Amino acid sequence: MVIFRLIHESFVFAVQSLMSNKLQTALSLLGITIGIFSVITVFTLIDSLESKIRTSINSLGSEVVYVQKWPWIFGDYPWWKFYQRPVPNIKDMQAIQKRSKTAEYVAFTASTNKSVAFKNERVESCKLVASTYDYKQINDFDLNEGRYFSSLEMASGHPVVIIGYGIAEVLFKGINPIGKRVKILGRKLNVIGVFAKEGKDMLNKSHDNTSLIPVNFARNVVNLRSGRLDPTIMVIPREGISSDRLKDDIRAALRAEHRLKPAQDDDFALNEISTIITNFDSLFKTISIAGWVIGGLSLLVGGFGIANIMFVSVRERTSQIGIQKALGAKNFFILFQFLFESVFLSLFGGLFGLIIVSTGVAIASYGFDFPLIMSLGNITLGIMVSLLIGLVAGLIPAVMASRLSPVEAMRSV
Repeated sequence: MVIFRLIHESFVFAVQSLMSNKLQTALSLLGITIGIFSVITVFTLIDSLESKIRTSINSLGSEVVYVQKWPWIFGDYPWWKFYQRPVPNIKDMQAIQKRSKTAEYVAFTASTNKSVAFKNERVESCKLVASTYDYKQINDFDLNEGRYFSSLEMASGHPVVIIGYGIAEVLFKGINPIGKRVKILGRKLNVIGVFAKEGKDMLNKSHDNTSLIPVNFARNVVNLRSGRLDPTIMVIPREGISSDRLKDDIRAALRAEHRLKPAQDDDFALNEISTIITNFDSLFKTISIAGWVIGGLSLLVGGFGIANIMFVSVRERTSQIGIQKALGAKNFFILFQFLFESVFLSLFGGLFGLIIVSTGVAIASYGFDFPLIMSLGNITLGIMVSLLIGLVAGLIPAVMASRLSPVEAMRSV
């Protein structure tokens, strides 16, 4: 009962202090509010962006090894070493298929942006992907209508195409596109399938705006050895085969195919999704530190503001403290009373900052096609930081108040 009465009285004192110095209190709490708002906003954006990017990265397949000309390196790197490398080609893919005993599926792709037209309708800048048959085994996608390529269509280079959901919506406007002929690269292609709707993707890997054609058709229309088409070989290991073992196998196959001597460096790059994840992790850590620095300055100002208002409160209530001590109040009671008031003020400012963030998240989620995540962890972080700021800012004033001599305090009456 004593502890509840102590909390109740401390709460009453805190509210009275808040109401008696409204302007001063508001200005003091502004720093805490801005600080919590800054920190939680940064972390909310980071969590949302990280979730979106990780979802996009996972859709690429964590087991896939990408054989490309350029390595996935962030920051400065010796680009001149890679510039003269040859781009991967179909012969490289066939060498991996023939020599590797650890590869389950191997696919070659080349991509560019081209328009897709049907009668008077046209969709500009669609992603056009030319691939071999195993593309479906490596990439995760579903078909909304139609079917995938047959092995005969792939091998013979039939003029067939699978179009994205977004392309079908614009060109056909509700009409079944299967069997219709669209124009791509100046050629007529028969639509045999439509990708299921996937939505926007941070890494531009969504099939909504993609057209997929057989690589043997594309090689008669475009130069697949052009670096502008980003030729890539994708490889998935057999069950139970590690990524490192698969890469060693691919490396041996390609070095033999390219007739590289033992002392020569690889003239190709073996890229993995884990490389992107590692680089993004370091990026998010840097952004988090920046968020703490930005918000920390505001929190520091807010902490000084609360400490200032608590010193003023101690000075204004010196006589009241003397009366309380004369009536038998212990030092702990006075200490707790002022600490509670400091924490209450800090929490009030922090909660107001959280309310602003949550309101902004709700508005942004409603108005933009980018889901923001304000997690329970971020809310808890905001509350705990506010609590800590209140404790630290109010500790010295509370100790000063608890150590006041009743006689000295009563003289100020």
